[in-house]
Amino acid sequence: MMEPALYWEERARRFAGRGAGLAAVCSYGMPAFYNRTIHLCQRLALAPWLRRAPGLRVLDVGCGVGRWSRLLAGRGARVTGIDLSPTMIDEARRRAAAQGVGNACRFLVADLATLATGEEFDLVLSVTVLQHILDPAALRAALERMAQHLAPDGVLILLEAAPERRVEDCDTAIFRARPRASYLQIFRECGLELRAITGVDPAPFRTWLLPHLPRLSPRVRLAALAAVTTLSLPIDVLFGRRAVRSSWHAVFALSRAGIKP
Repeated sequence: MMEPALYWEERARRFAGRGAGLAAVCSYGMPAFYNRTIHLCQRLALAPWLRRAPGLRVLDVGCGVGRWSRLLAGRGARVTGIDLSPTMIDEARRRAAAQGVGNACRFLVADLATLATGEEFDLVLSVTVLQHILDPAALRAALERMAQHLAPDGVLILLEAAPERRVEDCDTAIFRARPRASYLQIFRECGLELRAITGVDPAPFRTWLLPHLPRLSPRVRLAALAAVTTLSLPIDVLFGRRAVRSSWHAVFALSRAGIKP
């Protein structure tokens, strides 16, 4: 296993500057069409929570190349993005400046488990970050830090691999698909209250295929990925948010316990 900071820095150096940078922040080693589909499904799933942007104070956790930071800054938010990787942060700054939203974004190299900005935020956004934190103590620390950065009426939005039942076939040395119930339990333990939960990607074809990919030849692998992407896209686009129980990923909307935004 590689230390998380080293893993993400190496990955950023390879992929953050290529195209939209999705290979650095979505699925490692996958073709561009596959990662573009993942990004689209994530954006559709997050859309209801990213609309109220003007004047919003946003903390973008694990911001990567700044794809969500730039989106929100373009809608009038003031965004602080953090990431473990200096290369990710440099690329996020470059892309924000090129898009004309650099003045609305601040990007910092920081470890979520020890984050202390001294600020509160109306929206704390974390997309596929917790699924890469394997140590239970570090996971708890990350959630506690995000909760501490929430304004009293703020909302924490998490998008994570969180199937209804335990699925170990897709777990790796840097990824864990925790069952949804385990997330709900740790949210409660960290003083967070669930406001809503929605789906992202209910089509099962990608998760069926992923455990078998290492055994396929490159040509067969590419064809199989193209097939499952084609089959999955209309299902995920049309039913993603509503088909919560069958979705591989989930969007959790949380607030500090006892406070109703």
